[in-house]
Amino acid sequence: MPRHFTPEEYTARQSRARAALLENGLDAILLFAPESHYWLTGYDTFGFAMFQCMVMTAKGDIHLFTRAPDRLQALQTSTLSEYQLHIWVDIEGVDPVSGLANLLGDLGVRNGTLAFESRTAGLTDFWGQRLRAALPDIQDGSGIFPALRRLKSDAEVAMHRRAAELSDDALDAALATTHAGAFEGDILAAMQGAVFKGGGDYAGNEFILGSGDAALLCRSASGRRHLSDQDQMTIEWSGAYARYHAAMMQTLIVGTPSDAHKRMHTAASEALAACEAAIRPGAPMGDVYDAHARVFDAHGLRNARLNACGYGMGAVYGPIWVDFPMFYENNPTIMLENQVFFLHMILMDDATGNAMCLGHSVLCRDGGVERLSRHAPDLITC
Repeated sequence: MPRHFTPEEYTARQSRARAALLENGLDAILLFAPESHYWLTGYDTFGFAMFQCMVMTAKGDIHLFTRAPDRLQALQTSTLSEYQLHIWVDIEGVDPVSGLANLLGDLGVRNGTLAFESRTAGLTDFWGQRLRAALPDIQDGSGIFPALRRLKSDAEVAMHRRAAELSDDALDAALATTHAGAFEGDILAAMQGAVFKGGGDYAGNEFILGSGDAALLCRSASGRRHLSDQDQMTIEWSGAYARYHAAMMQTLIVGTPSDAHKRMHTAASEALAACEAAIRPGAPMGDVYDAHARVFDAHGLRNARLNACGYGMGAVYGPIWVDFPMFYENNPTIMLENQVFFLHMILMDDATGNAMCLGHSVLCRDGGVERLSRHAPDLITC
């Protein structure tokens, strides 16, 4: 049975999902995104790396087509019963797509109006091509469940709050271990350990840490160094609780911050406040990007900023914790009350070699945003 929410919570979600199928004129949808599986039933696994599919019909029937290692995983983590599980067997020459098509026939929907999720790591191009060949009239329904998941329940918001607490705990651990001569690996170990000690999970992607020249990178890379007496270190991380995320970002200064770092921090702080002011239910996400760009450009930092400034947070799986869409120019997606967003004000100036990044997660409320972090976005020296 699901571990994190009540049966009533899942009943409400499944009712909303069924209504969405009827609204879209579908007889069934083939769900490949692990986020959809988890939201709909609580099914929690990295088994999406192999071929698996959850089928939901317009009648409300839900069935899982997967491999043997995930049978008990489904029974222990989801609302699904043994009757709703269908196992395909690993053997040379097996075609799981044919098995899935047979299941659709058994459910009486193979010749109906079908949609599937293609915009997910849970369906590779290899299997997607075979799926389209087996079901040539199938429609792309990739946007249906993300739209459902964007409307967060109070129970989900509580999970985000706990994730934010774990993010703060990880920053506390980073501050306690960051100093001249410190080893990056020790800092990362302390941060990840703080999340685990608080009952949290692995995040949807690796914690990002880079110092020196690598402080200008917003992706992780292998290899660790010791911090210099005068250094800069950019970290981006997220606590994760019941798969829900609340990411943060910070550039820490080892030694004395330069005048350039101070100017960049002032701009990043102003941009963060402007973005928070632009987040409100009913407004388009593009407004938030405009606020970010307007402040940075006014400070003469157009060359150092990026073309996006954050994105939604949710219960997501690897390879990344981004719950799309992002804050980018002209994004028309309307923000909703109870949505959680990660705002990242990223300045990486390769002309000067200076970095300054600030970011935390916020909750969209009717009366304005609520910062979920207990840490203020200060200029932090270590």
